[in-house]
Amino acid sequence: MSGTKVIIVGAGIAGPVLAIFLKMKGYSPIIYERLPGPSEAGLSFILQPNGLRVLSLIPGLIDNIPGHAPHRQIHCSSLDSTEEILVDDDLSPMVQLFGFPLIGVRRTEFHRLLIETARQYDIEVIWGHQAVDFEQTGDGVRVGFANETSDMASFVVGCDGLHSNTRTALFGREKANFTGLVQVGDVCHRPHPLYREKHLFINNYGDGRHMVAYPVSPDKYSWAITTRELEAKEDWRSQSTKEQDEIRRGSLSNWGFAAGELVRTGEKITKYGLYDRPELESWFRGRVVLLGDAAHPTSPHLGQGANQAFVDVYHLVRLLNKHNPSAFQPSTEVLAQVFQEYQDLRLAQTTELVKAARKRGEVRVVSGVDACRRRNELVKGIFSDEGLRKAGAELLSGPFTESEL
Repeated sequence: MSGTKVIIVGAGIAGPVLAIFLKMKGYSPIIYERLPGPSEAGLSFILQPNGLRVLSLIPGLIDNIPGHAPHRQIHCSSLDSTEEILVDDDLSPMVQLFGFPLIGVRRTEFHRLLIETARQYDIEVIWGHQAVDFEQTGDGVRVGFANETSDMASFVVGCDGLHSNTRTALFGREKANFTGLVQVGDVCHRPHPLYREKHLFINNYGDGRHMVAYPVSPDKYSWAITTRELEAKEDWRSQSTKEQDEIRRGSLSNWGFAAGELVRTGEKITKYGLYDRPELESWFRGRVVLLGDAAHPTSPHLGQGANQAFVDVYHLVRLLNKHNPSAFQPSTEVLAQVFQEYQDLRLAQTTELVKAARKRGEVRVVSGVDACRRRNELVKGIFSDEGLRKAGAELLSGPFTESEL
């Protein structure tokens, strides 16, 4: 192994992408992951133009993404026995405006592509190693694992997600606060023609509920419904057969705009509690830095989680390239400068996005006909508000016009 060694903690979505960028810049990354192998947990997400712009810097990756681009975005309401289209937005101009479309992907399939791509770059992924201890020296970090092994590297990047051991080791254990919102979801293999033939990205609003549904292949749709419930665990756990039957036969099964059919035909329905964590004041300590959900965990309501992790990757690697272009062993002072600039640029931005995602979830899921009607009017107003459209366009146009890598 040649080049400055970097340990990446976490082989989820962000870790392999970071490793590939570091390898392209002359570093020698190695990824450690606590799970024994690639996970089947998680449903899907939308790759947005800002995230795709970063991924486009990895030769050939975008062409191999196993996903599907929706053609139209529909916001609709099924309320008090009345179905109403709130917003009907053509998504075809996105490529012209931002250079990239929206692409719905199943997490497991996209993750498989990232792991395979990392292997093509001769990046080692070591499974079954849970990082628990970070011992820093003057020129490196020794990472200790739960199986009593250890490894040494020049610096460490914690990409270990929502339940980050790296974050806990640096800043202590934090209390996760339940938001009162729960999601259930699945991937439908035989969607209603309304979805399949028109390739719709749908936001469906009801009384005390919200559904998002989008294609992840020409014949598969991912859907997730947010409701207010008693506390649920914070993992995408498949429900028991009895629990799934109760969901399929429950009130969600009669939802309008064919949403009920997605629920009734669910084959492996999962459930997930949404939790808040306090925003950090710092993302690094010495030679260890956080990235993605480990740094700024967010609720899913803006669909920016993975995309913002890719933006983190771009800026962290850009700053390493700026201050350490040789990719030789960086001094502690150089790393401090890199990590501080990265934090100064990204912490405030992501904090605002986390707050915006939290607020959107609260707005989407309201109860009572009058409150729902006010919400529906608010949804209509969002798409006619020039200030909000401009802010959205600015977000999707990032993180660069011309790459500095």
